[in-house]
Amino acid sequence: MTPVIQRRVQLGLLVVGLTITAMAFSLIVGCFKDDAAIESSKATVMAEVVSVDPLHAAVAFQTPDGSFHSPRFGLLYPTELSEGQRISVEYAAYNPDLARPTGRTAMLAIIPGLSVAFAGWAVVGLLMVVVAEFGRRSRGAESAAQDGDDAPAGDGENVPAAAGGDAPAIDGESAGQAGAESGEESLSSR
Repeated sequence: MTPVIQRRVQLGLLVVGLTITAMAFSLIVGCFKDDAAIESSKATVMAEVVSVDPLHAAVAFQTPDGSFHSPRFGLLYPTELSEGQRISVEYAAYNPDLARPTGRTAMLAIIPGLSVAFAGWAVVGLLMVVVAEFGRRSRGAESAAQDGDDAPAGDGENVPAAAGGDAPAIDGESAGQAGAESGEESLSSR
């Protein structure tokens, strides 16, 4: 993976994380807005829970003017309700589709909203680490392949460093001994 592609993928993941965060906060803000609307013209009535699923509770109630209502999208904060149960419901008098069980407020939306944001960032962070690791490994493999192409041809044995075939001396004492021996050889050959 090239650095450009890696950067683009990581920026895309960052956009996804920011989008999830914006959605979570808009959920919380929307709940507070709905609560404010209910509080501005609050009416209370007894309602019967018609159906319940994990995310939705449908209720039916009669307003003081005699009309029956069943909010289109169900109740706000529908947890811990069971079908057939009779509960007290608060609703906006000008909009009976905006209803919640009595005593429940937008404070119940804060923890789920923040949980969605944190979970989203945990997944995005994990994916960013995976992408970075994948990019690092692929670049390492590419550089290893290039290093293999640039290696000198041969049988793999070390080539002597000195022109005479002898390895250079490592420390001063060895150099002195080597010099003394070569001096003796040159004297003896005379």
